[in-house]
Amino acid sequence: MRAVIAEDSVLLRVGLIKVLETGGFQVVAEAGDAEGLLAAVAEHRPELALIDVRMPPGFTDEGVRAAMEIRRRWPGTPVLLLSQYVEERYAADLLSANTSGVGYLLKQRVADVADFVTAVRRVADGGTALDPQVVAQLLLRRDGDPLVRLTPREREVLGLMAEGRSNAGIAQALVVSESAVAKHINNIFAKLDLPVADADHRRVLAVLRFLGASRA
Repeated sequence: MRAVIAEDSVLLRVGLIKVLETGGFQVVAEAGDAEGLLAAVAEHRPELALIDVRMPPGFTDEGVRAAMEIRRRWPGTPVLLLSQYVEERYAADLLSANTSGVGYLLKQRVADVADFVTAVRRVADGGTALDPQVVAQLLLRRDGDPLVRLTPREREVLGLMAEGRSNAGIAQALVVSESAVAKHINNIFAKLDLPVADADHRRVLAVLRFLGASRA
């Protein structure tokens, strides 16, 4: 699986390359800014773009804008943003456009190589990966309808859904059965007034509602 990395810190970029190669990825190009990233994606059409949120020249949201441009030009290209700090608005910006093959993780997650590679592969396979600290902040800030209808356990389940975990992964994290998780998820769908649709689509809608990114 071919990957492109965009990170202005040479030291971190080298580390990311080694981590991805350990996980079975082939890093076909690396860049230190958004312009270089877009050129690399245009040339290599990778299965994953790993992107620093803040890059030259402004060190603000260049990575986020580049990620959204990649999704516009080459729809379906998985993108994973890395950030030094929790900035949930960037996660919401990216996920509001599409929740398939997107992720937002703090750079400190790279230290846990196994978990990081698992998250990267989940994004590359078309899933989502949202940093637990981002989820925690969103849970603290989202006090209005309709999330107030959820029980503490349902909010916990929704937070784990937002991280990108499967029912089995949620069950393992909460030490409950998968049937109990499925029941909580059905309750979440009902309490968030989500339209009847296939389970995967309703799951996406629930996460978007949680992020405050849904336009519905």
